[in-house]
Amino acid sequence: MAPQSIRLLLADVDGTLVTQDKVLTGRAIAAVANLRQAGILFAVTSGRPPRGMSMLIEPLELSTPIAAFNGGLFARPDMSVIEQQVVPDDVTPAAIELLIAHGLSVWVYRGADWLVLDPQGPHVARESWTVRFDPTPVDSFTPVSDGVAKVVGVSDDHDVVQKAVAAASERFGDHVSVSRSQPYYADVTHPHANKGCVVRYLSGAYRIPAEEIATIGDMPNDVLMFAHSGLSIAMGNASQEVQRAARRVTTTNEDEGFANAVERFILP
Repeated sequence: MAPQSIRLLLADVDGTLVTQDKVLTGRAIAAVANLRQAGILFAVTSGRPPRGMSMLIEPLELSTPIAAFNGGLFARPDMSVIEQQVVPDDVTPAAIELLIAHGLSVWVYRGADWLVLDPQGPHVARESWTVRFDPTPVDSFTPVSDGVAKVVGVSDDHDVVQKAVAAASERFGDHVSVSRSQPYYADVTHPHANKGCVVRYLSGAYRIPAEEIATIGDMPNDVLMFAHSGLSIAMGNASQEVQRAARRVTTTNEDEGFANAVERFILP
């Protein structure tokens, strides 16, 4: 594929656009500016809530919809909601129960709120630092099980997370989308809240055919967007499985993988 045929680049955030320390480098900012100068649209998607991506808007001069919760919610750069798709109300309590039964700590995202049972639980402090706001502690998820955008199971036992993902996929089937946005996160969202659907949404919104869209990411939940785009780029820090699913592989996110990909594979 000739690089000049790309009209939109969709990027994952954690592990891709930012470093391990969540830094948006000067070269990454410059790469997005160069895309803009070349008339190529740039968009971001992540398992993060919309507020958790707000710090990217100004430095990257984002004008495209922000696809939060892996596509469960699309927001404008001013954070107003364009549309959202929530986990079916009857599935949410059962999904929470299944994740807890597998020994995972559980978080619930509903509207602008991030709700947790244990504010000292695994990865809460790290996530607060990443998204730059604190969760709201609750005694029970029962009163807030309707209108939920995402349920997350968290554990540092990565095998347990994988087993929970497999169990949730088997039990709930097509009623939800279940994926790992990080090795320690099991994400449960609406069945259409996946990154493949984000590509389709942007393709329709901007009338850009899939073959003129490039995608870049590092995790298994990025493979669906690879499958729906003309040019797919895996990060050097991605697993072999994810790298094999992509057309191109760049350097790691610690070695300017995003900027290198833009320069090598996208810009004429």
